[in-house]
Amino acid sequence: MLPDVVFDGGRHHRAKLGFVVLAMEQTVEEDMMRLAPLGVGVHFSRAPMANQVTAANLAAMVDGLANSASLILPDGDLDVVCYACTSGSVVMGEDVVRAELARGCPGAVPTTLVSGVFAALDTLGATKVVIATPYLDEVNRIEADYMADLGYEVLDIVGLGITDDADMVRVTPEYIRDLAISVDRPDADAVFVSCGALRTVDVIDEIEAATGKSCVASNQAMLWHCLRLAGIDDRMEGLGRLFREH
Repeated sequence: MLPDVVFDGGRHHRAKLGFVVLAMEQTVEEDMMRLAPLGVGVHFSRAPMANQVTAANLAAMVDGLANSASLILPDGDLDVVCYACTSGSVVMGEDVVRAELARGCPGAVPTTLVSGVFAALDTLGATKVVIATPYLDEVNRIEADYMADLGYEVLDIVGLGITDDADMVRVTPEYIRDLAISVDRPDADAVFVSCGALRTVDVIDEIEAATGKSCVASNQAMLWHCLRLAGIDDRMEGLGRLFREH
């Protein structure tokens, strides 16, 4: 006869992070699964959204956030739940998004991707930023105004004018690197590459080496912030100064 069942902490004994991603998302999940430290679980749910990344479509996501969050480990001990979209976070507003996430997943700390970006910029001491995005001008204006209202000085913001998320995920890392380097200015404290659909995590170190300053990228900052909110302080190589030093 077998002895009593033996349990341990499971594969995700250090922390469990939940992410609400866009319905058509193709980059965030792979980045989180590839980069999360051993013992940290990353779990996902998708929220309805039309493929075109416009201000109207992003704003319409609010109605689906709570339900999507409620589907992530509904009977588990999720530590953090995060809305994984930079532009959507600023269009809807962080407070609105966090309230909806908390409604759907009340046991977890609610946050947003862009909250991670701001925490990263603050930790790096960056107040003057240049921004590279794949977005339309209307979304860029909303993001720049949102950041200005929080006290950041946006020296420049350059977008690629792409509307479909399915195209954003196909922009090559090399092009992202060159775009980020091209928007840099001598008076900028940091380069921010905005959008979770972009494969910026592959070239953060190259951007920092070329510009001589910190690079904050959406998925890098989101993972860093969620880990820190969950009490995970691991330093990691290959993801820029943020993960190496903070």
